[in-house]
Amino acid sequence: QVQLVESGGGLVQPGGSLRLSCAASGRFFSINNMGWYRQAPGKQRELVATITSVGTTNYADSVKGRFTVSRDNAKNMVYLQMNSLKPEDTAVYYCHADIRLYNYAAATINSWGQGTQVTVSS
Repeated sequence: QVQLVESGGGLVQPGGSLRLSCAASGRFFSINNMGWYRQAPGKQRELVATITSVGTTNYADSVKGRFTVSRDNAKNMVYLQMNSLKPEDTAVYYCHADIRLYNYAAATINSWGQGTQVTVSS
């Protein structure tokens, strides 16, 4: 019923920038929280940034000041602007959304994207 598709990953040099995009499609009423998670080789998946339906943001300490999460409710999209990238940022980045299915009920689902690879290397 709901699909999240990420784009924008790639290879970038340390200090460079990338912008990730995630589009939600399918049958649903609205999207509550959206966010980005990442998983590096040999490590647990970790939260990178989240944003509520009204624009309140939260960031992991490791990316604070370098990354910016934003969303476009009209387009059902969320973005992650990544600046001053470090090799430690190398990971698969996953989009996440908490989605309300119906206007007449409180049923929600957690939806995940397929992931997009970000590699920071010289």
